Amino acid sequence: MGLSIAIVGSGPSGFYTAESVLEKWADCTVDVIEKLPTPYGLIRYGVAPDHWKTKAVAKSYEKLALDPRVRFFGNVEVGRDVSVAELRQRYDAVVLATGCSTDKTLGIKGDGKKGVLGVASFVNWYNGLPSARDLDPDLDTESVVVIGIGNVAVDVARVLVKTPEEMAATDLMEHAARVIHRSPIKHVYMVGRRGPLHAQFTNVELREMGHLKDAAAIVDPAQLPAAIPEDAKAEFSDRQLRLIQRNIDTLKDFTKIEPGSRKKRVHFVFFSNPVEILGGECVSGVRFEKTRVEKGRAVGTGQFFDIACGLVIPAIGYYSHPIPGVPFKDGKAINSGGRIEPGLYAVGWIKRGPSGVIGTNKPDGDAAAGQVAADTGGVSPGKSGRAGLEALLAGRKVKAVSFADWKRIEAAETGRAVAPAPRRKFATVAEMLAALDAAPGAGAAPPKAVAQAD
Repeated sequence: MGLSIAIVGSGPSGFYTAESVLEKWADCTVDVIEKLPTPYGLIRYGVAPDHWKTKAVAKSYEKLALDPRVRFFGNVEVGRDVSVAELRQRYDAVVLATGCSTDKTLGIKGDGKKGVLGVASFVNWYNGLPSARDLDPDLDTESVVVIGIGNVAVDVARVLVKTPEEMAATDLMEHAARVIHRSPIKHVYMVGRRGPLHAQFTNVELREMGHLKDAAAIVDPAQLPAAIPEDAKAEFSDRQLRLIQRNIDTLKDFTKIEPGSRKKRVHFVFFSNPVEILGGECVSGVRFEKTRVEKGRAVGTGQFFDIACGLVIPAIGYYSHPIPGVPFKDGKAINSGGRIEPGLYAVGWIKRGPSGVIGTNKPDGDAAAGQVAADTGGVSPGKSGRAGLEALLAGRKVKAVSFADWKRIEAAETGRAVAPAPRRKFATVAEMLAALDAAPGAGAAPPKAVAQAD
């Protein structure tokens, strides 16, 4: 009998783990357990709605989900519908791939004011994560401060200033589009504690900011080095130095941009550390201390300045939600190279924290498969696996959403879209399940190719 493996979470790290496991064992079974009716995690709810090339990786995940050895159990939440301990009783290995979904806070005076909104919450809102549907951010302001200089900060700035025409061919949620496009936002400030040498955005993301229809990228040339300093080169690899140089070149190009008739501005502000959120009950601005970088660290100079704004979006990192029965510390599962203990493993951000890009999760899947092999010898003692989970869920009257069910939900989203938008996402789980019940073929056997996957 082949190994039975449960993967909790259906984002990139979960599917890369499934791929690694399937490559290692021809006779295994892999069950992907997801708390939402929809798969793909970060791809659906984290990647910016205008980045369709990035989202296209979901096609490769779909091929994995259609493998006859794989079963998708959507709408099943570990910790609510089934425990980790119950999964471990039934499966030879349980792999946690739940990612990070809780924002780190600034930890400064005033960061609890109305108008301070973590970037994960904001991104989830405009991407349609059901738990963020009622976030209702107040965008009735001319200025927004985004604290952070990474790809997510760039995404947020871009989505805030793009025109309705630029966003028409995306799956930006309708409720978010109405608020964003009606807002009076004219200035978005992206602020980093350190300088451009330490910015975390990729050059592809950065270059996009120079091609916006109604917004100009603004950079103070005095904050850009003429060249990468010699004493800084020892801090970075050759590959990192090439990326840094490309980013500096792009930022220098931004200094030459003539705003012309464009009404909006995205300001890149470096060497500035937030020290206080200003205002009464609501945000009125942010106070920053100017910094200099010494040995890679931002050091305060004792000089301060304020940026007036009505919304502050910290984009400074995330924590994982603790899972009952799993040891946690510093926002991650306590693990050694991904192994929590024999039979229980972690991959992706719950393993190592929020770092890297989508492809960075692939080695985690390979490592997890190797650890499962080492701990089991590739031999199953005959646990109940899939049949055991199905019996448990049936006894608790938990309705799992299959991958065939998801494809019906997806077809409904595509069918209700208004061109050129590729889909119109459902905003709540209730809407998804209602659409599933109303979909053609509901309650009937799915097509043969998908039936194999289910």
